[in-house]
Amino acid sequence: MKIQKFEDLIAWQKAQKLTLQIYKTYATLKDWGFKDQIQRASVSVSNNIAEGFGRNSLLEYIRFLYIAHASCNEVKSMVYLSFGLDYISEEIQKELIEMCNE
Repeated sequence: MKIQKFEDLIAWQKAQKLTLQIYKTYATLKDWGFKDQIQRASVSVSNNIAEGFGRNSLLEYIRFLYIAHASCNEVKSMVYLSFGLDYISEEIQKELIEMCNE
């Protein structure tokens, strides 16, 4: 079955779930700069998957997947930092890292 729209991509669906979880996890965080950066990085993951798919070029799609992967690594790095800053528990850290790894 050929995928006709980016919404059918499992990677995009998981990226959306990650972003929703990031927004929920950091909703009450008062460190506005940190909160803004991790939210923007998480949004970038699914947006780059969608944008690459919409380019109708395999090479462009692959390029945007690399960008999405890099944004996901940025989210992971910030999750580790947020645990170190006591913004989240170890349990939440593990959950978010697992979501990033998927």
